[in-house]
Amino acid sequence: MTPKKTTKGMVAGNVIMWVVALLFLFPAVWIVLCSFKPGNELFSIPPTLFPKNPSFSSYLTTWQQNNFLHYFVNSMIVAVASTLITLLINTMAGFAFAKYRFKGRDFIFMALLTTMMLPTEVIMRPTFTVVSALGLYNTLWGVIIPPIATPTGIFLMRQYFMGVPDSLLESARIDGAGEVRIFATMMVPLAKPVISTLTILSFMWRWNDYVWPMLVISDQSKYTMQLAIANLVGELSIDWNTLLCASVISMVPMLIVFALFQKQIIASVMTSGLKEG
Repeated sequence: MTPKKTTKGMVAGNVIMWVVALLFLFPAVWIVLCSFKPGNELFSIPPTLFPKNPSFSSYLTTWQQNNFLHYFVNSMIVAVASTLITLLINTMAGFAFAKYRFKGRDFIFMALLTTMMLPTEVIMRPTFTVVSALGLYNTLWGVIIPPIATPTGIFLMRQYFMGVPDSLLESARIDGAGEVRIFATMMVPLAKPVISTLTILSFMWRWNDYVWPMLVISDQSKYTMQLAIANLVGELSIDWNTLLCASVISMVPMLIVFALFQKQIIASVMTSGLKEG
């Protein structure tokens, strides 16, 4: 293949990727732009992409009068606490399944994977029964604790740790390092790329979760952002300005988390490639 054809292929590939990216980004951009429109512009015919008279009043109303700061804090507590505990438990479990030999290890792991095929609705009732029995109903802990050990997270961590040579662990043990030290100072730093991936996924799952908090939380003061946003949709009317502003506010933390940990994933992959080269 000639260099000219290679260049044309790269250009065409880049153009296609940009077009696809713009198509996926357009709904989010549309919501953000519409959130700055006054009510009379939202349903104007023909519709306009950019607001003619941009206004921030809807954001102030959403943040102050609708108590969204309180719901935002509740969601942050749930998402951050659940993500941190998820990372700790899934990383330790993945390391144990990958590097320790114990009776029934493979059977337990396969049984764990089979739970991924169960619909969420099937396990909600027994989980709710346990949460109620433990006195966690109508508490944020009732939202945080049940989903912290995820089969997907354990699978990702196990597969990554399987690629770490056993000789590395044996060398550390010969040097006198304990299991906790090996895990904390060797395995966790090596697993930064997959930990970053799991962080993004876990935060996204917890932040966007609606069904489980709806079942566990009955006190409106403990609502998360998703419950509060759903509460804006009335039976006969919808405050579209407030709904759009609340939706944009709820997107910001996910974008920040994704931007932060995406850089770490890319940096880790690039560093790994240089070392291998």
